[in-house]
Amino acid sequence: MLIVLKDKNNQTLLTEIQDLLKSKYGSESHVIGENNRVLAVTGDTSGVDVELLRSLEGVRSVDRVDRPYKLASRERKNRTLIEISKDCVIGDPKSVVMIAGPCSIDSEGQLDESAAMAKERGVKILRAGAFKPRTGPYSFQGKGLEGLKMLRKAGEKYMMKTISEIMKAEDLPAFEEMADILQIGARNMQNYELLKAVGKSTKPVMLKRGLAATLEEWLLAAEYILAGGNHNVMLCERGIRTFEEEVRFTLCLGSVPALRELTHLPIIVDPSHAMGKTRWVKDAALGGVAVGADGLIIEIHPRPHESSCDSAQLLDKEHWDDCFDAATKVAKAIGKTVV
Repeated sequence: MLIVLKDKNNQTLLTEIQDLLKSKYGSESHVIGENNRVLAVTGDTSGVDVELLRSLEGVRSVDRVDRPYKLASRERKNRTLIEISKDCVIGDPKSVVMIAGPCSIDSEGQLDESAAMAKERGVKILRAGAFKPRTGPYSFQGKGLEGLKMLRKAGEKYMMKTISEIMKAEDLPAFEEMADILQIGARNMQNYELLKAVGKSTKPVMLKRGLAATLEEWLLAAEYILAGGNHNVMLCERGIRTFEEEVRFTLCLGSVPALRELTHLPIIVDPSHAMGKTRWVKDAALGGVAVGADGLIIEIHPRPHESSCDSAQLLDKEHWDDCFDAATKVAKAIGKTVV
């Protein structure tokens, strides 16, 4: 960390800052440069309150050299590989993992048909929401534990791994038993107690980006899970809230190459929630593959108009087949295989 003062040779302020760093954070520091304006802080600075230092009168700037997320940082390792099965490894640089299924679990029959659609294209991971966080209290909230049981049954029938969103730490035992991958939704990205709870789980975790989260805030949220001992964490870019109203969210595909430099964690793109309209999902999915995403999570349904949730963005069989075929071609063009 580098602290730059406004004035040269301000020994009083230098001493004040050094004493503060030592007493409050246990950090060592020393002056560098001929003008005695720059203070270099060494050691672990992850706990240092940068905003406090910036607020001190006479301080021009405070810049971190090291990232505050130690475990998620690319400096720690090159790439994390999450083995879901022998033929499905999330983070493998030669593959794009396809995750597909309905937005919500409406009935056993609907889930079965959706799973069959995904299985027909060789999809290894079935997604479906048993618990549905909704903006309005009167909207469909999901089938809960009953839906989770249906998901496990469908996964076993079609020999697919399953992923579903967990909303409360209290539900972790049920998810441990009935789901293979835990999803933390955008609205819970900074639910720190939930992050700590899944950090103690042995299940892989997909952490979605919050509606207005910066990349650093997102990675610090991932740090909570990693710090708990769970190292099988993947990130999911699902679009952020901007002034744009035509699309549901603004899909930030630029975050994928940026994250690749910042972290070793695998990166998934969710074109369904970002675009909000069936006819736009394929193009966004292709963009995700092209910029280097490790996987896609896409919502499909045999009859979207019957869905209790997000009907406008679901892919029916025709759109799903078209999207899958196109994604396969783009992946092949950049030396990857869709699995």
